[in-house]
Amino acid sequence: MTNPLRRAWLAAILAVPALALSPLTAQADALDNISKAGTLKVAVPEDYPPFGAVGADMKPQGYDIDMAALLAKSMGVKLELVPVNSANRVPYLTTNKVDLVISSLGKTPDREKVMDFSTAYAPYFQGVFGPANIKVIGPADLTGKTVGATRGALEEIALTQMAPNAAIKRFEDNNATIQAFLSGQVDLIAAGNIVAAAILSRNPPRRPEPKFVIKNSPCFVGMNKNEPRLLAKVDAAIAQSKQDGTLEALSQKWFKAPLPAGL
Repeated sequence: MTNPLRRAWLAAILAVPALALSPLTAQADALDNISKAGTLKVAVPEDYPPFGAVGADMKPQGYDIDMAALLAKSMGVKLELVPVNSANRVPYLTTNKVDLVISSLGKTPDREKVMDFSTAYAPYFQGVFGPANIKVIGPADLTGKTVGATRGALEEIALTQMAPNAAIKRFEDNNATIQAFLSGQVDLIAAGNIVAAAILSRNPPRRPEPKFVIKNSPCFVGMNKNEPRLLAKVDAAIAQSKQDGTLEALSQKWFKAPLPAGL
């Protein structure tokens, strides 16, 4: 007869492959967790208008705030806004303090290693802007025109290479560049679309309309990796909001401009 101790030992050995092949406890699904909690926690900016800022009523407002509300509504849950800055918005996600990041977030190779991204939901670009009566559709049209730009900014560096025949007037900060445009010292301004939105919010006599894009870096909703159901839900809500005009309305509201073609 086989020794009882030996039988127990053999049983333990035989059980190892079965254990190794058995499915591990399923990882909690983020979309299910949100539904069960009844709350969507979203990291949003509080000091980066028009994406996110604190309004006169001390409540958060901006494009990203409205986008977060749109997604919470699409999931049928309450919205909890979690203010973040550029440095902590990704750590807040990866440590599960929030479910999503909606904070003017661009896609980079380093970020793609630790998080997944939705389709683009907001425009973010550097471009050339100017009054409607100045006809410019590309760098070649800048010959003979003066363009204001902030020294050392991405758009100033790129425009110098793209339009060597343009007369670029460089200023030391964004405020000086904006004032040069408003006062007519320059014909056009090279800036980010949020700078153009800030100018338009003043309802000035010289209104900067987009002429062409220098560099495009749209914004995406960030979420933890390997959450396909949550990703599909977010993408579906974004697609619907593009189709029904909701995102166009948000762009007009916060950027004072239409959504770029192809966003």
